[in-house]
Amino acid sequence: QVQLVESGGGLVQAGGSLRLSCRASGRTFSRYGMGWFRQAPGKERDFVASIARSGSTNYGDSVKGRFTISRDNAKNTVYLQMNYLEPEDTAVYYCAADRNNDYNYDSWGQGTQVTVSS
Repeated sequence: QVQLVESGGGLVQAGGSLRLSCRASGRTFSRYGMGWFRQAPGKERDFVASIARSGSTNYGDSVKGRFTISRDNAKNTVYLQMNYLEPEDTAVYYCAADRNNDYNYDSWGQGTQVTVSS
């Protein structure tokens, strides 16, 4: 497995922005697909965004046009830029690694809390 550490969560007002970071261990980060997921209290974990090793991206419907996923392979880091945040975005955000590039995420970070106040 690869070790993943998220950072950048916090408290922000509605309409504000945050950037989450997820740093991966190891030397083969550039070969992985990476994803962001979130889980709100009492709800299931939902897909937020993914980025393939090619750089192609996908987004959940609720975040399209507001969130942007990117990666810096030289820094072993994937980012999630979140703009126009809404109270409904409040959740614990997790990054995950798809080492086989088949959308099966087999390594997960510990999560970072994002709270959006109205």
